[in-house]
Amino acid sequence: MQLVFLGIVFLVIVILLALKRPLYQAILGALMAAALLYRIPPRAILSQTVRVFTDWNSFSVLVSLYLITYLQRMLEARSQIKLAQLDLNGLFHNRRVNAAGAPLFIGLLPSAAAMILCADIVKGSTDGYLDPKEQAFVTSWFRHIPESTLPTYTGVLLMASLSGQPLSRFMLGMIIPMLTLALVGYFPYFLRLPRDPGTPRSENRARDALNLIKHLWSLLLILVLILAFDFQVVTAVLTVIALAAFAYRFSFAELKGFIVSAFEVKLLLNTFLILVLKEFISYTGVLTLLPSVLSTLPIPAWLVFALLFFVGSIISGSNGIIALGTPLAFAAIDGGIPLMVLLMCMCHAASLISPVHVCLVVASDYFKITMGQLIRKTIPASLVFALLMIGYYLLLTAIV
Repeated sequence: MQLVFLGIVFLVIVILLALKRPLYQAILGALMAAALLYRIPPRAILSQTVRVFTDWNSFSVLVSLYLITYLQRMLEARSQIKLAQLDLNGLFHNRRVNAAGAPLFIGLLPSAAAMILCADIVKGSTDGYLDPKEQAFVTSWFRHIPESTLPTYTGVLLMASLSGQPLSRFMLGMIIPMLTLALVGYFPYFLRLPRDPGTPRSENRARDALNLIKHLWSLLLILVLILAFDFQVVTAVLTVIALAAFAYRFSFAELKGFIVSAFEVKLLLNTFLILVLKEFISYTGVLTLLPSVLSTLPIPAWLVFALLFFVGSIISGSNGIIALGTPLAFAAIDGGIPLMVLLMCMCHAASLISPVHVCLVVASDYFKITMGQLIRKTIPASLVFALLMIGYYLLLTAIV
């Protein structure tokens, strides 16, 4: 019955979004349904809501979202993103490379707010050729490709730790999935983009490359601070904001103005409610019921865990099901790297269509579409990728 209740909670979101209600109303409806169906006491409702602010893993999402938006305002004020796009045009002279490459690069930032910077470049590269739903899909799909593999993301580190598998071999095994993700995202829409960006060809590509670094040094520095010096996202962005304030010679009045303009109420509210919903689902303990339910299916154990990770990631995001399911999976199956690759791919495919995925909120808000529209646009690609990765797992187990 607990799983039926969970289905009803998500059905509330689907129905309200289908009725063209704003996302915050859909999530509020889901929160009310969860509280009633699972009989969550008022004290627990309050404590789980407050937990978004007291648990740094949750609160840092809101803080980093605000800080990245603040940095975006600074870069916009000095036209750095637009100039970077011109540099890309000169360097590659290919609109398709801009639309795919920029989200891939910015996706190295382990922050939902990086979606805003990705969306800026994708919109500029695809306006007039793709509609907003397609632009949102391209932004979300390509921005998340690095998240499937890189150890800058919590899910990858958590699964490696719990499975005992070496990260180097895992990353090697993920080369094919990453290429597959790029191809699955490329063919539906990119062939409609003309290669020619409509700008003159570069006369000096070395100069364009240097200019690209000059205009994106702030993002590159954030990456260096995180990857090389183990900075937290919030600390890294704050450091770069301080340096950018001097480098771009912002006045105090400009910096003060960004404090207000970076406070995107709708975006922050939607993100906050998504985080509260994740806390509610975690409180119910419904995830712990999934293994026993799926184990009754007449299918191989590896496929049971693949489905567990897929369904669990849709329900609560990747980290929750990774923490719950990884010890169970590797205790039940001597799967090694092939199993880790399969489970990570299932998590990745499911997270791209999960209603509790904060990045989808950011992308849908930016392109002024509903999250339901973005999820519907992504479902076919996610399912194709998941099916291909099942085939890849069978191939790996046959040759490893």
